[in-house]
Amino acid sequence: MYLSFFSLQEMPFSLTPNTQFFCALQPHNEAMQVLLTALKMGEGFIKVTGEVGTGKTLLCRKLLNSLAGDVVVAYLPNPYLNPDELRWAFATELGLQLDPAIDQQTLSQKIEHQLLQLQTEHKSVVLIIDEAQSLSWDALEALRLFTNLETENRKLLQVVLFGQPELDQKLAHERVRQLRQRISFSYKLRAMTTAEVVYYIEHRLSIAGSNNPKLFDKNISLKVAKASRGIPRLVNLLCHKVLLQAFGAGETQLTAKHVAVAIADTEDCAKNNDTLWWAVGTAVVLLSVFSLWLWRQVL
Repeated sequence: MYLSFFSLQEMPFSLTPNTQFFCALQPHNEAMQVLLTALKMGEGFIKVTGEVGTGKTLLCRKLLNSLAGDVVVAYLPNPYLNPDELRWAFATELGLQLDPAIDQQTLSQKIEHQLLQLQTEHKSVVLIIDEAQSLSWDALEALRLFTNLETENRKLLQVVLFGQPELDQKLAHERVRQLRQRISFSYKLRAMTTAEVVYYIEHRLSIAGSNNPKLFDKNISLKVAKASRGIPRLVNLLCHKVLLQAFGAGETQLTAKHVAVAIADTEDCAKNNDTLWWAVGTAVVLLSVFSLWLWRQVL
């Protein structure tokens, strides 16, 4: 939409978790080191939690791309499954092609045999679960039983859980104390600092091919940092809307007015009186932006 207008090669602030844009800030870099170290040590359960929008899924994708060829990865992006569905999903990720009519005991045995076979091939198996706060109590117990599988030297399966703070609350329950005690490493992602937000914006613009280092000046970036509270997803959303506002107005210079309108139009942002004043005209401005873009496409 506004790529050529701002001399960009690709969208710099897309909400899609693209590892090309991974920014190795302190919290994400530390989390990655914890994950890789724990996996290298062969620990059973590893947990990463963080508020909505702090970059857990992007970190998860980065981890998937970082694991060596001797690691067999089973990835479950949607764990809203009962224990039976969880076993079938895991078996499928392990490459097993089984008769759907087999019972759960046979399915579990097939999974165990596959894990043992991979162990004899000197391969480790890692089950990575995103949005793990959605796991049911029974599914958590099924996971714990999976990690009972081990040789004299090492676990046959390692499990990495990515989840929102609700996952910590669920694991604090007495009902899953056995699983909780098996979590050897954990990391809690924090929001970015103001300085990190400024660097983050510059980094993403650079990756997107921007040749204008002043596109987001420090004042604009600071306003975005304050309104977003350092949450990467909100930073991306605000920056995208700021560029959209400027594009719609035909202005290559970003201003505080563009930021104010973007903030007023974005849920969950910290707002002040200045941004609330702009909220009245937000819908009209956004409509004008899209109308202008459609008109340019026709021409």
